[in-house]
Amino acid sequence: MTSESKAAIDARARERVRADEAAMTGPRRRSMPLSGAWRGFWRHPSPWFIGATLVAALTARLVVGDWRLTDAILPVIMIAAFPFFEWLVHVFVLHWKPRRVGKVTIDSLLARKHREHHADPRDAPLVFIPWPVLLWLLPAYTVIALFAFPRLGLGLTFLTGVATLGILYEWTHYLIHSDYRPRSRVYRAIWRNHRLHHYKNEHYWFTVTTSGTADRVLRTYPDPGEITTSPSVKALHAKGAATR
Repeated sequence: MTSESKAAIDARARERVRADEAAMTGPRRRSMPLSGAWRGFWRHPSPWFIGATLVAALTARLVVGDWRLTDAILPVIMIAAFPFFEWLVHVFVLHWKPRRVGKVTIDSLLARKHREHHADPRDAPLVFIPWPVLLWLLPAYTVIALFAFPRLGLGLTFLTGVATLGILYEWTHYLIHSDYRPRSRVYRAIWRNHRLHHYKNEHYWFTVTTSGTADRVLRTYPDPGEITTSPSVKALHAKGAATR
């Protein structure tokens, strides 16, 4: 495929995504400045929960000291693994299809809220990790940090990294769904990647903070021009839904 034909296909795909989005969401609202998005971000509880954890973990890490080479290696590993962690959580937790075991329906709050998020991607509160989940998730990470590492300093490095990645995830996800429009090439790719997931086909493009990383490796990063628009993109697991 020549570069010209690939560019033409990509342009058609972008136009199709814009048309699909307009049909689902109506006319776009006026673009929001980054400062406005930042203020809006802090009106929700999740950033405060995760931000408080980050401040506490970082403060404790600085107090403990005992810096070693592993404190530099661990964050690199976490950053490299994060797109794959995002992918796994998105596929197997957020897109979980409710299942019945006897008289019990297995359907987590995360999965239920994510289905609501797909139904209304512009509803800002649904963009964030539900705060009741953070009430047990953040303490769980704290316990792991305190007891699962050979030394306290390394555990606190881990907890600081988790909170940093958590804030990055929430901010990126919120920004994508806000009225802020991408200006940099890197962010534009991330923005487009996630909007393809919401407005084109929910079976692809699972990463949020990166584009073309885990999705490319795990084969969920197709050419948008070769993928049909899913009829269930706003109604996950609906009858007659498109499959991968």
